[in-house]
Amino acid sequence: MSSNILIADSQFLITESLNVILQEEENYVVKQIVCNKYDLLKALAAIPINLLIVDFSLIDFESFSDLKELKKDYPQLHILILTNIVSKNDLIEYNSIGIKNILFKSADKDELFTALEATLKGKQYYSGDLLDMLFELNEKKFSSEETGQLTASEIEIVRLVAEGLTTKEIAIRKHISFHTVATHRKNIFRKLGVTNASELLMYAIKAGIIDTIEYHI
Repeated sequence: MSSNILIADSQFLITESLNVILQEEENYVVKQIVCNKYDLLKALAAIPINLLIVDFSLIDFESFSDLKELKKDYPQLHILILTNIVSKNDLIEYNSIGIKNILFKSADKDELFTALEATLKGKQYYSGDLLDMLFELNEKKFSSEETGQLTASEIEIVRLVAEGLTTKEIAIRKHISFHTVATHRKNIFRKLGVTNASELLMYAIKAGIIDTIEYHI
């Protein structure tokens, strides 16, 4: 029996490539591709879907609570997170709501199908790099204060924002993609509970991440 798949991701090349790869397999049918939360919920309500392949960081979810509600509303829906970046805090959040299937977009074809099969069978699957992170998380019991800390990369981005650089300029400076910087910014805002750059910079000053002299906005 074929599995009906819904792909939720805003990266065109990723969704189109994934669609082509899955169309070659008779056991998988891509029913729809969406790039925002509204179309995602609309598709789930209208079409019987077995598997959701989603990049949480690139869909306009407000928080991980949206994924939690999704699992509550569609308990039979299998979810595979396909993404470029996962922080320790993200991993903790995913595990807390029962999502234990995460694959990096750098995976090859064989790993993709291994992850798909595991997800549909209700078995957990993590990209190799994430296993090391899981082991570390199991060895350490993070306090609530620790889970709110920024990574070194995120702190660097905060400092570049303080210099007045735009997302595009930060991407050029760090030699990474625009979407990667946007994802970092989204994660930073979520971790710190801020909603705009001014709030972010005020927090960073109070926390000692930047000095007031660095504040250029």
